[in-house]
Amino acid sequence: MSDPLMRELDHYVVLEPGIAERILTAAETRAWLASHLAALTEPPADLVGIPGCDLQAERLLETACELELEPGRAIQWFAVRLEPPGG
Repeated sequence: MSDPLMRELDHYVVLEPGIAERILTAAETRAWLASHLAALTEPPADLVGIPGCDLQAERLLETACELELEPGRAIQWFAVRLEPPGG
């Protein structure tokens, strides 16, 4: 996330197939991503050199908004602001 305002966001909308959308804190979103990464047989190619699901989840949170769990099945997350900037 290159926009400095994005770094101030503390909440994410997370989307999973078959589950209603949820709003999670940044920490909850990292844990949610880490649990999905742990369930994969192998991490995505761009995460292979990053040790541990927690660090991989942090990298995904900073650089992506989707993780393919299997062909045709993916999860997504999007940063949201619950309060106006400076509020």
